[in-house]
Amino acid sequence: QVQLVESGGGLVQPGDSLRLSCAASGFTFSNYAMNWIRRTPGKGLEWVSAINYGDNSTAYTDSVKGRFIISRDNAKNTLYLQMNSLKPEDTAVYYCARGTSCYTCREWTHRGQGTQVTVSS
Repeated sequence: QVQLVESGGGLVQPGDSLRLSCAASGFTFSNYAMNWIRRTPGKGLEWVSAINYGDNSTAYTDSVKGRFIISRDNAKNTLYLQMNSLKPEDTAVYYCARGTSCYTCREWTHRGQGTQVTVSS
C-alpha cells in the first residue's frame, strides 16, 4: 500500500531554513508527480508545491515562490522541500502527497501523516 512518511519539521525563528523529507513506498515513485501541501490554523488545507515525474518540472503557490524549492531523488524514493526565509505564516503541518498525471492541477490521491513546522520568535 502507498506509504508517505514526512520528517524534518521543527520550531524555527523567522528567516531560518528547514528541509523537509518524505520517504515514499508501496508504489513506483518515479512514475508519479508529487506534492507538498500544508494545513494552517484557520485556513485549512493548502497546496504548496508540486514536482512532475520525468522532466521534474515544478510549480509553487505564490506565497512561497522564491523561498521554497521542491526536489526529488527517485533513486531514494524521497521527496524534499527546502524552505528558506521562513515566515510565521508558514507555520503549518506539512504533508507530502502523491499526485495525479497532472502536476499543475493541485490534486492528490494519498498523503502522509504530516510534520509540524512552527515559525516563531
